[in-house]
Amino acid sequence: MVELYFSFVIPVYNRPQEIMELLESLSQVSESFEVVIVEDGSQDTCKKAVEGSKEKLDISYYFKSNTGPGDSRNYGMKRAKGNYFIILDSDVIVPANYLEVVRKALTESYMDCYGGGDTALDSFTPVQKSIDYAMTSLLTTGGIRGSAQSKSSNSYEPRSFNMGISRAAFLESKGFSSIHPGEDPDLSIRLKKLGFKVGYIDKAQVYHKRRTDFKKFAQQVFKFGLVRPILLVRYPETSKITYWFPFFYTLMLLLGLILLLFKLHFLLYFYALYNFLMFIDALFSHKHFKIAILSVLAANIQFVSYGVGFVWSYFKIHILRQIPENAFPKLFFSQ
Repeated sequence: MVELYFSFVIPVYNRPQEIMELLESLSQVSESFEVVIVEDGSQDTCKKAVEGSKEKLDISYYFKSNTGPGDSRNYGMKRAKGNYFIILDSDVIVPANYLEVVRKALTESYMDCYGGGDTALDSFTPVQKSIDYAMTSLLTTGGIRGSAQSKSSNSYEPRSFNMGISRAAFLESKGFSSIHPGEDPDLSIRLKKLGFKVGYIDKAQVYHKRRTDFKKFAQQVFKFGLVRPILLVRYPETSKITYWFPFFYTLMLLLGLILLLFKLHFLLYFYALYNFLMFIDALFSHKHFKIAILSVLAANIQFVSYGVGFVWSYFKIHILRQIPENAFPKLFFSQ
C-alpha cells in the first residue's frame, strides 16, 4: 500500500470561533499532515484564526462564493496535496491520537472511505450532551451514526462531520453532490456502487458540538427526514423499514393521546416505558439527572421532527411524483 499522506479538508460558514478551537486541537495531533480550510462565502470569516495557526500547522485557506458544504469539500479536495482526505465539520474537536488510530486501522484493513464516531466533551453544555445522546445512542438511532456494530454493516454510511476518502475514490466518484443535508450518504452509496470499500473505524472519534439549542436541532433533523425519500428515489435498493420508525413513533404517540380522551392508556404505557429506559440509559451514561431528562426530550424531538419531515417528503416525492429540486429547492445548492 502507498504511504498515506493526510489532508484535513474543512468547509466553514460564519464559524470563526469553532475553527479556532478545531485548529488548536489539530495542532496537538501527532504525525505530518496538511489542513485545507474552505470559507464558503462567509460574512464573518475565520481568516484571522487561520493566520494565527500557520506557525503550528501546514495550512491553506481559500475563500469562495457560497455553494454549500458538499461543493466546498470538493473544492478543497481538488486543491489538497494529500492522497487521503479527512473531512471534518467546523464544530468538531479532534483528539491528539486521531491520526494514529486512522493510520493503524487503514494499514490493517484498507478502506477507500471510512467514517468515525463522535462523543461529547465534559465542557459541552447539557443541551449539547443531550443531543449527542439522541443522535448516537443504541436506544434512539440504533448506533447508525457510528458505533462498533456498524463495522459489520454493509448499510453503514459515513457522515461528513468525521469521514475519510482516498484521492482515487474522490476522483472517480466526483465527490459530494449538491444536495444538503444528505450529501454524505449520497456519496457513500455511490462509492459502494463503484466498488470502493466503505466502512467504520471504531476508535476514530471526534468531539462533536452539534446544535446549541433544541429549535436548531429540530430544524436540522427535519431536513434529515426530508432528504431520505429523495435518496430512496436515487437509490431504491437502500430502502429499509427502519426509515419509517420515527414516523410510526410520532403517529402512535398522537393516537395514544387521542385514546387517552377515551380513558384508554395502553399505548401511552409503551411510550412511558420506552422513555423511562432512555432516561435510565442517559443517566447511566452521563451520571447527571438534568442531562438525562434533556436526553429524553432531545430523543423525542428527533423522532417527531425526522418522522414529520420524512412522511412529508415521501408524500411529495413518491406519491405526488414531484421532482425533488422543485419540491424542496432549499435542499439543493447551485454548483
